Amino acid sequence: MPARQFALSFLLLFSLLAGCGAHDDPQAALEAAVQRLQDNLEAKDSGAVLEQLHPQFSAQQELDRDWARRTMTLLFLRHKQVRVLALSQSSHLDATYAEKGHSEVQVALTGAEGLIPDSARHYGVRLEWWLEDGKWKLARLNWE
Repeated sequence: MPARQFALSFLLLFSLLAGCGAHDDPQAALEAAVQRLQDNLEAKDSGAVLEQLHPQFSAQQELDRDWARRTMTLLFLRHKQVRVLALSQSSHLDATYAEKGHSEVQVALTGAEGLIPDSARHYGVRLEWWLEDGKWKLARLNWE
């Protein structure tokens, strides 16, 4: 087996094993959901991001899923490259409700037409996740 195929098989197996562990550990699954959200935004995959949003999603206590879709469309059309740089991140399970999780992230959001970013902003972001059917869904989003 060529080295490249071996490496690909190994990575696939590792991903499957890591995924199994995340389902057994709600904290690990929550952290994986945060990472998946970052990856989906950077991949400009609005469908995957919307899939991660809870049906009752709200941002800043007034914006909804349609706002999220429109905002991503505008951002992705405006910038060829989108980067979400997590400067610091912490996630924890809610002490009162086992099906709620919280993340606090300091992020730099950059957009670029070429290799050099032509826009950048720093945000303090608070995310509230709700566990539904074994998957963490982003229900509340607030930023400063």
